[in-house]
Amino acid sequence: MSETALYRKYRPQTFKEVLGQDHIVKVLQSSIELDKIAHAYIFSGSRGTGKTSVARIFAKELGTSANDITEIDAASNTGVDDIRALNESVNTIPFESKYKIYILDEAHMLSKSAWNALLKTLEEPPKHVIFILATTEFEKIPETVVSRCQTFSFRKPAQKVLKDVVTAIAKKEGFTLEPASAELIALLGDGSFRDAQSILQKVMGSSKDKKISLEEVVTVTGAPKGEMINDFIRSIAQSNLELGLTSIAQATEANIDLLLYFKLVLHKMRAILLLRNLKAAEEKIKEEMTDTDFTFLKTLAEEKPSKINSDTLLALLSSYDLVAKAYLPEMVLELILTKLIRVDN
Repeated sequence: MSETALYRKYRPQTFKEVLGQDHIVKVLQSSIELDKIAHAYIFSGSRGTGKTSVARIFAKELGTSANDITEIDAASNTGVDDIRALNESVNTIPFESKYKIYILDEAHMLSKSAWNALLKTLEEPPKHVIFILATTEFEKIPETVVSRCQTFSFRKPAQKVLKDVVTAIAKKEGFTLEPASAELIALLGDGSFRDAQSILQKVMGSSKDKKISLEEVVTVTGAPKGEMINDFIRSIAQSNLELGLTSIAQATEANIDLLLYFKLVLHKMRAILLLRNLKAAEEKIKEEMTDTDFTFLKTLAEEKPSKINSDTLLALLSSYDLVAKAYLPEMVLELILTKLIRVDN
């Protein structure tokens, strides 16, 4: 396996290879075809959604050579002097292309004085200059800057998109990735192509036979074991508070990310509702789960009456943000579990 980072090796090189951002790609392609190019763009979205990749592809599609593309890490070049140097360079004509394109990554990190220094150039840039500001924190970009740019919001890729991506990359690298393994890696990727590919590379680096099982992913990533998640769900189904609290305690003691733990609970709870109400979903869920997990979920789905229902899932979902922000996330899980079981009793 190549030592090159997978997210670099498989970075999209054309608009056709960009996944999950059709709403942006179509507009940019149209602007090129109609020759209606703005002088400044803001690409915003969470990490690993393809902002910098699309900026590079856009520059390439405009016929801009590497010598006329300047990438600046705004996190490391935050000061007014850095922007003054940039302002001076924009006035020189391109070396080989129609445009000079400046890609400012993590643009929200610029200081107030740096923004002020850049504002004048954004207002009246030379005709050959295009700015692309990439940011994970759009709300930190000054309104005066936003008003002078075309803005595009990058979406997190869907779970299925991430799963398909890591499965395809694993195959190209000579590895076999079980569907349940791909599903967990996609879930751990949390809407980021880069994170999902980094996790895949870490798992592949530990594989001895190039056949990646769910157990290998769990071991390498430190994700909670399936039985631990099942115990939380089983505690609700059986009104067994002790079983659920024990599962939470085990996850805490193992230093498991409790937001991930909770996300896996929600993932399986949703599967139960789908198995109960949507026959067409059964094959897909069976493919995504281990045989043990599928049998467990199928059994709960067939229970009548069931304590695993839409009201239960809605109550859990309403606590998701609390788990993410809480000083003691385990306390949030303990409280919601206690409330669910006591209300039911």
